[in-house]
Amino acid sequence: MAPINRRKLVSTFAVLPLASRAFVSSAKAQGSPGQPLASWNEGPAKQAILDFVHATTDRNGSKFVPPEQRIATFDQDGTLWVEHPMYTQVVYCLERVPAVVAQKPELKNREPFKTVLSGNREAMAKLSLHDLEDILAATLTGMSVEAFEAEANKWIATAKHPRWNRLYTELTYQPMQEVLQYFRDNGFRTYIVTGGGQDFVRIYSQQVYGIPPEQVVGTAGGTKYGYDKNGKPFLTKEPKLLLNDNNAGKPEGIHLEIGRRPCAAFGNSTGDREMLEYTGAGAGARLMMLVLHDDAQREYAYGPAEELPDSKVGTFTQALYDEAKRDGWTVVSMKDDWKRIFAFD
Repeated sequence: MAPINRRKLVSTFAVLPLASRAFVSSAKAQGSPGQPLASWNEGPAKQAILDFVHATTDRNGSKFVPPEQRIATFDQDGTLWVEHPMYTQVVYCLERVPAVVAQKPELKNREPFKTVLSGNREAMAKLSLHDLEDILAATLTGMSVEAFEAEANKWIATAKHPRWNRLYTELTYQPMQEVLQYFRDNGFRTYIVTGGGQDFVRIYSQQVYGIPPEQVVGTAGGTKYGYDKNGKPFLTKEPKLLLNDNNAGKPEGIHLEIGRRPCAAFGNSTGDREMLEYTGAGAGARLMMLVLHDDAQREYAYGPAEELPDSKVGTFTQALYDEAKRDGWTVVSMKDDWKRIFAFD
């Protein structure tokens, strides 16, 4: 069986036309006490966050929000950590193919598994979205919840990004880590609302972001209740989609799993548009922010908004940019608004 080369897989699948997001040294280093958002440059973006938190927590102000209503939602891929050249969970699934084929040898000569195992980059680049969905289904289902958690935990503890040669869990954005902490310090509950797999993100969300698993809303698959040979009950992950938590699925998932409209929402792509629209449609103080990846030197530059390079991963269109400007959303420039990108910078 041909070995899987992580660097080749990441670069190859970066060109696949994904229709939606497929499915940590401790990243809790924050700014020093008394200096919130220390990794942010002074400017309108930083000030918008400070002003919003002050207004919503001032009991004597007209925009005060009771603590139980202080909900802030954050997309993950491209908003809280690196998503290029490919979503982390997709990399995980591709690297799981050899193990899945070892358990199910009948897949060895069946597409798309045969192509992935071959390591032929040209052939892999031609795989369709349907092919990729087959890979995701095979690598994310058919095992107990506990078995999945163990495998994903093992992978996330050692997998490294090909550009920085650092753990994916080290590649969270320090400025956004500071926003998470600043919100929590001021009585907000912070939720991840992601197009990525809910079970996958829940494995590391507490460690990486300080967000407990019950505050992760993501693309969710079905499970089936059963018993092992000793009569112990367990859940098996099934290839059945319950919630596609992307685009309109984000506000639908927020209503289903949180039950309150957020006061603040953070995203970075067209997949987050509806979440920000839904947040902005509420009464009272609102904060909607989009991270624009415009720093090719320290991270990546892609859009195609503002004439940045086009991208099928984390697409930020000019239409989204124009909507943000029209509706009073804040567009965060990585290049101009962030002093540093990562905690290790």
